[in-house]
Amino acid sequence: RIKIMIGILGGMGTQAGLDFCNKLAILYRGKIDQEYPLFVLYNKSNIPGRPESIGVQTKNIANKNLKKSKKKYSLVLKSLLKGCKVLKKSGCKFIVIPCNTAHYWYEDLSKKISLPIINMPKEVFIHTQKKCKRNCSIGLLATEGTIKTGIYNNFFDRKYNLIYPNLVTQKNYVNKAIKLVKMGKVKEASKIIKPAINYLIRKRCKKIILGCTELPIAIFAFKSFKKIKTSKIFLDPNLILANSAMKKYSK
Repeated sequence: RIKIMIGILGGMGTQAGLDFCNKLAILYRGKIDQEYPLFVLYNKSNIPGRPESIGVQTKNIANKNLKKSKKKYSLVLKSLLKGCKVLKKSGCKFIVIPCNTAHYWYEDLSKKISLPIINMPKEVFIHTQKKCKRNCSIGLLATEGTIKTGIYNNFFDRKYNLIYPNLVTQKNYVNKAIKLVKMGKVKEASKIIKPAINYLIRKRCKKIILGCTELPIAIFAFKSFKKIKTSKIFLDPNLILANSAMKKYSK
């Protein structure tokens, strides 16, 4: 039987896409080359910045700004669509996008491409339901864009209290950690993210979603893969997405 192939739309950022591929390979390690999953990574690093392209739905926005915002949204959508089409031509049967913020474009992208796209925030929600009781507090560390668009709220608000860092913590620690990982300064990022984690722990969060794919790199960079898999506090969307992709792949 010819196996299906996983399409990975990466480049958002590059390290995050490679982290996803690495987790896919480690989770489903073969004894020989031929037993590893078939996948194509398109490292489409020229997709316009996602957090900077958000704001279409903001109320009372000036007409001029609204047009500008819609144009930015459209440019990202076109670029994501081009990436998906390349993966389709490559023979991929479904697509994963290891970038949380990019899922703001999920609905429009799904309508324009005939391949299934696994929804990362939805998979994280399904996973959380197995681990956490209803109405408990779940922390979210993410880009301001991801928080602003509510792509996690769409799922989590039904059953959980989603807690974010305050504005000062977000700007001084979360945003900086994400930027440092993108620059390759992982050791610095691993130190600077700690106050944001402590803030959410003090808020009595049962779990913390690492809702930007740069953050698991910062937090787990110097830890074993076993610690990532058995973490009692962190939910790694890249790891959850890799498992979901393999379930679909193995069917």
